[in-house]
Parts: sequence; C-alpha cells; structure tokens
Amino acid sequence: MSAPLIQDEAEVIRWLGEGRTYAWMSEEYERRYNVTTGAAVWADCRRRTVFTEQVGPDDGLVPWQVADCHRRAFAVAMLRMEARRRAGAALSPGDTVRLARWRREPDERGLVVSYDAQSDEGFGYVPRRPGLDPDLIREPWTS
Repeated sequence: MSAPLIQDEAEVIRWLGEGRTYAWMSEEYERRYNVTTGAAVWADCRRRTVFTEQVGPDDGLVPWQVADCHRRAFAVAMLRMEARRRAGAALSPGDTVRLARWRREPDERGLVVSYDAQSDEGFGYVPRRPGLDPDLIREPWTS
C-alpha cells in the first residue's frame, strides 16, 4: 500500500476554507512536501471530509441557496471564481483565461446569470434589466 499523498488534512481543509484553487494547492504541496498531486487528490479530500459547501467569499455573486444537484453547474463555478478574483485570490493562468472567456459572452449579449432551484438546469442566462441587475447576476430580490 502506498503512502497517502495528503500530509496534513487539517491544513488542506483550511486551504479549502480560504478558497485556494486546486492548482495552488498542488504547487504548494510540491514546494512544501516535494509531493506531486493533481486536482483529483483535492476533490477527493473535499468529498471525504464532507467539505461540501462552497468555500471562500462569495462577494454577493451567489446569493441563492443552491440545491445540491446544481452545486457543480458551470455558471456557479464561474461566479465563485469571479468572487475569489474580486477578493484578491490568485487564479491559475488557465482559470484567468477561462473566466475572461466566460465573462465576455454574457457581457456582449447583455445577459446575467439567473437561478431557479426548482428547474432541472438550475442556472441560466436572462436579459440584463438596466438599473436592476448591475452586476453578473439577476438580483433575486427584484425578480
């Protein structure tokens, strides 16, 4: 049986709570412990430790109570990534490019992210309402 890759689970849980990206955690483990890891290691740790809530600040970009079946939706992942960026967290170069690409289309088309917990899709895009939807999301209190 091989030795476990995670040297200090409490440390990893703290990093998840700080909103650290899997890429950052992999680089830090390589630097600190000379252990090469990938995203699957961190995702598995998150699942094993029942760390199911999204971590890090949401900056108001995810004001909804997101149903379990929608927690992995692309739109919510991008909103949370944008919230981390706004909070000053470092994103990997790939995430920076992916986020910029995701932001471009809704901006150009005048759309914002909307959420309906009762729908199968959960997240969708709706037309921005001038004066009511100033950011990336359909403000839930003005629906």
